[in-house]
Amino acid sequence: MKKLFIALLATAAIASPIAAEAQQNRNDRNDRQTTVIRQQPNGRTVVTKRTVTRPNQQRRWNKGQRFDRRYAQNYQEIRDWRQYRGRRLYAPPRGYHWVRSGNDAVLVALTGGLIGAVLGGAFN
Repeated sequence: MKKLFIALLATAAIASPIAAEAQQNRNDRNDRQTTVIRQQPNGRTVVTKRTVTRPNQQRRWNKGQRFDRRYAQNYQEIRDWRQYRGRRLYAPPRGYHWVRSGNDAVLVALTGGLIGAVLGGAFN
């Protein structure tokens, strides 16, 4: 009986982080199912169901992540960082540039898209 109880406890301890991660991944996207109804020339009616998956609009960026502009809210490339010195922006190192994602300023590598720095709330 003790062995069974210990085995159940170990299984629960292993499975709980996996279940929490699955729940988090489910919350990270917005699934929407659409139905498309078409009439073909021969008079047949075709019903197609599609699931459209869109990421949440708000994204938290972290240093070291790969930046993808599709997930950025009101994406804007900051061409002249000097205009934003009062907002803590500094000269980007060679090979980097500043972009705006929502209220955050993100320092992104030009070639790989890796994030070098994130200034949260820079545009509040």
